[in-house]
Amino acid sequence: MNEARWLGKDECGGVPSAARPDQKPPPHWRLESVFATARPHDLAPSPDGTILALVLDIEGTTDLWALSLESDMLTRLTSDRGLIAYWDDAAPIWSPDGSRLAYNSDGFVFVCPIDGGPTRRLVAGSTGVWLDDRRLAISVDRDRVSRLAIVDVDDPWPSPIGPVDGDIGIPALAVNGSLVATLWPKSDLSRADIVVIDRDGAWKTLVGLPGKRATGPIVEGAKVAYVLEDDDRGGVFVTDLDGSEHSKLAGGDRDFSNLVWLPDGAGILAVATSRGRSDLVRIDFDGEVTLLAEGGVWQTPVVSLNRVMAVHEASDSPPRVVELVEDGGYRSLYDGSPAPVRRAPHSKLERVSYQSSGRLEIEGFLFRPADTSRPVPAVIYPHGGPTDHYGDEWDGYAQYFVDKGYAWLAINFRGSTSYGVEFERANHHDWGVGDVDDCIAAANHLAGLNWVDADRIGIFGASYGAYLALASVVRADNPFACAVSKYGDSDVLTSWAQGDRVGVEDLERMMGHPSEDRTGYRAASPIHDIEGISSPILIAHGEQDARVSPKQSQQLVAALDRIGATYEYVTYPSEGHGLLRREPQLHFYRRLERFLDWYLM
Repeated sequence: MNEARWLGKDECGGVPSAARPDQKPPPHWRLESVFATARPHDLAPSPDGTILALVLDIEGTTDLWALSLESDMLTRLTSDRGLIAYWDDAAPIWSPDGSRLAYNSDGFVFVCPIDGGPTRRLVAGSTGVWLDDRRLAISVDRDRVSRLAIVDVDDPWPSPIGPVDGDIGIPALAVNGSLVATLWPKSDLSRADIVVIDRDGAWKTLVGLPGKRATGPIVEGAKVAYVLEDDDRGGVFVTDLDGSEHSKLAGGDRDFSNLVWLPDGAGILAVATSRGRSDLVRIDFDGEVTLLAEGGVWQTPVVSLNRVMAVHEASDSPPRVVELVEDGGYRSLYDGSPAPVRRAPHSKLERVSYQSSGRLEIEGFLFRPADTSRPVPAVIYPHGGPTDHYGDEWDGYAQYFVDKGYAWLAINFRGSTSYGVEFERANHHDWGVGDVDDCIAAANHLAGLNWVDADRIGIFGASYGAYLALASVVRADNPFACAVSKYGDSDVLTSWAQGDRVGVEDLERMMGHPSEDRTGYRAASPIHDIEGISSPILIAHGEQDARVSPKQSQQLVAALDRIGATYEYVTYPSEGHGLLRREPQLHFYRRLERFLDWYLM
């Protein structure tokens, strides 16, 4: 393969890591098999219940597929959809007559005939909901604001409706023709309201509380169910379209999400998540919450003709489309994992906790290699986001390195979700300080285990996790033998000026506007403490990254050159925020393996 086509810069400061002739691939896992494992997501059942549309990431493609629920036959519907990371994607939406699907691709709305034929590009924007068989309500972005607009598939000229100052979410269609959607007002980035927009475009706030997020509205008749931050968790509430009465159905020690009405409005299907693990549950109107299926990670549940389906994965099970059966079980409707992955042994996930600064208890998920008769090397893995969490999910690349002999500890540092709102906001105005304490405390926790070598612990992360990896190794008290930064920030202030709207507003939501706290932005930027770095670092970045500009890594490399530090630096011209294509992704993980083997094994 000609690397010049997909590999950009490949530079180093000092002597680059060399492939060690004594290191062989792990006994059971191969990087190529991990990449080849398909990831289904964003399910959408047809109006007649005979077809399940889904998005399928497989072999470097992100296309729409149709799964027949009568024959289990899988049919590819698109072959030209732009690559998009599953965490940024959205489900296709069916026209009411079931003849077409609308979907997003490369910043445009497309329509695809379900019985075959070419797709058609309609208009710049993202999908929302069909109003009837010819009209769509979509979201259109202009000047860092998103608004709803109505388009006719035969004359797709958007006509804006609804709120004008904020960002609008995917709407739900009510029986009276009004739209119910989440609105993120620009005036309070920690707030999300639910609004109702009538047929004439006028709108009113249905749910709105300062500093609280109300999200995920679903509509059944004249009733609206939604999730609202309440008592430090995301509880489920229900109200009427006129907002006359709001009732809390479920809350407590779990976060509820992915709400779906059960047939005839008999209850609500939801995902309930706590401490990195989720269950599929039923919520009745008397407040009773019934467990339907437990454990792992559940995504995009749907109900069609009394059949409950969802995407499920767990640390020992790749993502699959499953259907619930009696007694809390489920059967696979689609499993796109290759045979080598199905046969490979999976390291068992262990929940661990340790104390960090401020006497804060931090949890993580530890993967232990099979042979711990002698102390082993270890990798600390902080997740991206940072408003996210590492859960009981399938991580084939972690399994690969554990099979090779590494311990792998994925941590949910302060700022992670699924531990309550207070914990989620514990890193606000504190980037690169308390959460870095959590990374260093994780290494100290591993060093205290008699089967881990305290001198051979590295840190690797992507996006915000990459930022934490860099921020950790510039600290004088850091215990890391090496670090890996995969498309991460190095200077929070310049990143604020360079990033896309989603990234910039996320940064402002947590750190405030830089004009209000220039000192805090500087303190959060490890580039200013780069003289303290003593560990070798591997840096990788996609040259098309809009979320974290590749200039962040360029700036970092220039600083490392200035002080004569040891680093390796690779870029990928075709990649954005996520290395999605085959050769760039495999090249990075081969380079990661070489780097970790050199400095840790």
